[in-house]
Amino acid sequence: MNKVVSPAGGGARRAGVEQPTDCETTVRPLYPPPAGESKKQTMTTNNNNYNKNLQPFASKLRHNMTKAETCLWKYALRASSMGIPFRRERPIGRFIADFVCFPLKLVIEVDGVTHLYEEVQLKDVQKDKELGEMGFEVLRFSDDVVLNNINFVVGVIRDKIEELKKIHPRPTGTPASGGYPYQTINP
Repeated sequence: MNKVVSPAGGGARRAGVEQPTDCETTVRPLYPPPAGESKKQTMTTNNNNYNKNLQPFASKLRHNMTKAETCLWKYALRASSMGIPFRRERPIGRFIADFVCFPLKLVIEVDGVTHLYEEVQLKDVQKDKELGEMGFEVLRFSDDVVLNNINFVVGVIRDKIEELKKIHPRPTGTPASGGYPYQTINP
């Protein structure tokens, strides 16, 4: 897994927003539901490991993005400016990814100063491992790098997108430009 991390951090991580701790979710097949349960009580794994139990937390995080996350979203990832769709604060498994591109299975994390603590770094390693087991690649950037060198960050993301396009080719019948799941990036 490729990572880009700056030793310097900057900014607090979403002040005032409670983050979920142990959000283990039982994943069971949708059909047939276990005896005594309706199909609404079960969760499928074919929706990119979407965890609807984390949706309220993800919604709060979308409304309370850090300055670095807002900058990355505004200048690089919003409105498919990279040529592919990104989603922000998306529940995946037992985690909430800062940004995710499902067609390429790419997660982008923006880490504040709290990620310099050893305990948080160990959690990040575990998160990256579990996301990797689900088929996602993770890129990590510090707040400081995003805020002070956005062109570098955009370049790294573009390079990773081009690399992943070779691994996740466009489905047959998809238009070459402007179509789902991604389009050609024009520099």
